[in-house]
Amino acid sequence: MTDPERPIAAQAPAAGQGAIAVIRMSGPGCMDILKQCTPAAFTERLRPRRATLVRIRDVEGAAIDQALVTWFPAPASYTGEDTAEISCHGGMLVTDRLLKRLYQCGATPAEPGEFTKRAFLNGRMDLTQAEAVMDVISAGSDLALKAAQTQLDGGVGAQVDALKDSLVHVLAHIEAYIDFPDEDISPDTASDLLARLRSMEEKLSALLRTAEGGRLLREGIRTAIAGPPNVGKSSLLNTLLGYDRAIVSNIAGTTRDTVEESVQLAGLALRLIDTAGIRESSDVIEQAGITRTNRALEAADLVLEVADASMPRVKDLPSPALTAPRLLILNKCDLGIHPDWEDMPGIRFSCATGEGRKELEKAIVQAFASSLPGETGSSLVAINARHQHELGLCREHVRLATESISRQESPEFTALELREALTHLGEITGAVDTEDVLGTIFSSFCIGK
Repeated sequence: MTDPERPIAAQAPAAGQGAIAVIRMSGPGCMDILKQCTPAAFTERLRPRRATLVRIRDVEGAAIDQALVTWFPAPASYTGEDTAEISCHGGMLVTDRLLKRLYQCGATPAEPGEFTKRAFLNGRMDLTQAEAVMDVISAGSDLALKAAQTQLDGGVGAQVDALKDSLVHVLAHIEAYIDFPDEDISPDTASDLLARLRSMEEKLSALLRTAEGGRLLREGIRTAIAGPPNVGKSSLLNTLLGYDRAIVSNIAGTTRDTVEESVQLAGLALRLIDTAGIRESSDVIEQAGITRTNRALEAADLVLEVADASMPRVKDLPSPALTAPRLLILNKCDLGIHPDWEDMPGIRFSCATGEGRKELEKAIVQAFASSLPGETGSSLVAINARHQHELGLCREHVRLATESISRQESPEFTALELREALTHLGEITGAVDTEDVLGTIFSSFCIGK
C-alpha cells in the first residue's frame, strides 16, 4: 500500500470512454491539492456532500475540464479520510490529463482496492464488509447480490462478533480459575461452560454449512448440458441464453468442444457448458471432445441430461460417476412424445416453443434449495473460502476446549484452546490481521475502489 500519510487518486470505475467519469481522491492533503488546480477561493465555496461546479486547471492555468467536485470531510467519508470526488467528462484524454495534474500536485496513484483497504484500516468497516464490496460489484445474480449486501450490512461480522463474545465469557471464567489455582471448577460452572461451548460448536457448524452456497453464488452453478448427439443440447443453450451462441445443425457431432456462457435463471447465476454428444466414435477429434465432456460432467454442480423425446430411447452409454444433481430434459416434445418416454419422469421441454422453461427453472431452484442462502434457503449469510478456513479451525479449538473441560484438565490447557479459537475469529473480521492476508484480499479489487 502507498504511504497512508499521502493522498491517493484514481478513476472509479477503471479507465475507459464514457459520458462521465468519476475521479476519487482520498487522504490528508486533498484540500491542498484542490487549491493548486482550481481557481482562487473555490475551496472556500465547498460544502460537505454538495457538488460544486469548477474548472480544473493545469500548471499554466489553462482549463483541463469543467467538473463537479463533491467534498467529503473526514471522518464522514467512505475511507474515513478527507475525500474529494471529481465528476468530469468521460473522455480518456480528459481523465488522463486530470489525473496527471492531481499526481503533479502531490497525489499518489491508488493501488487496487486501496480506497476500501483504507476504509477498513480506519475502522469504517470490518474485513467481511470490505470483502462484500467486491462481491456486490461482481454479483452475477439477484440472489448473489442480496447475499453480498447482507454481508456488506454486517451480517457475517455480527454473527462472528456474537461468537467472540461467548468465547470471551467462557475464557474469562477459565482464566479466573488460573488466577486462583486453589479453586476447582465447580460442577455447575463446568456444566454451564460446556453448554456454552457446545452451543458455539453448533453455531459454527451452521455457518460452515453456508460455504457451499456462498461458492455457488460467487462462482455460479457450473451446469453441464449433456446427452447423445442431435438431442438439442446446443439449442437448449441458445434458448436459455436468449441468443444463438452455439452452432446448431442436424449433423451428428457438430459440437466437438465445450462452449461456456453465463446466464441468470430464476435469480441464480448459471455457468452453462454445452458439451459434445456422447456416443461411440472412431473419430479422433470427436473422441477428444467426448473426453472433455466427461471432465465437464465430473466438475459440474448440476447436469442437464437432454434427450430427444420424439425418438425411441437409446441405450445409455458409460459416463463418469456423478454426485451432482441431474435433471432429465425431454426435449422436442412439440414433435410428440415417443412411447418409450411417456412414463419417464422428466421435464417436458421444447426449444422451438419455449415450453417447459418455467418448470426447468423451478427444478433448478429446488435442486439447490438446501444449500443456497436467501429466499431459496434458510439464511442470507453465505461465507467465503477464507471464512470457511478460519471458522473450521475455530470450531476445532472449541471442540478441544470442550474435551479439556470434560476431562477436568488444568484450566491452562483449556484457556490455550480458547485463545486460539478467538484468534481465528479475529482473522475473519480483521480484529487480528496480517499484511499477507490483507494484500491477498484487496489485490482482487479494481483500481478506484
